[in-house]
Amino acid sequence: MRLTYPTSIRIVRVPCTGKVDVAHLLRAIEKGADGACIIGCKEGECHYKKGNFRARKRVEQAKKILATVGADEGRVEMFNLSSSDGPLFVKYAEEMDARIREIGPNPLRKKRQQAA
Repeated sequence: MRLTYPTSIRIVRVPCTGKVDVAHLLRAIEKGADGACIIGCKEGECHYKKGNFRARKRVEQAKKILATVGADEGRVEMFNLSSSDGPLFVKYAEEMDARIREIGPNPLRKKRQQAA
């Protein structure tokens, strides 16, 4: 079964979602990404015990920071799924893509282009 997801999605693989820091999410937005999401193990099923719980907290921290600086906190999100659930991955990717299209392009990208 060959599944397709939006071509605007870029995948960065990490050993565990617990390795993704708030700085990684914010740096992606700062560099011009329209959004960033973490898709990891189901809660309580992390091979590294608490990695997905750490990732969830970091996503919430990133949302608070974005809201504080006046950016839409919907630009970052976390989803949980089983590694064997490809159709659910596609659903989450499409959901995030639709959300970002609704929010609109990252205003920081426009400022960076004007500065260059």
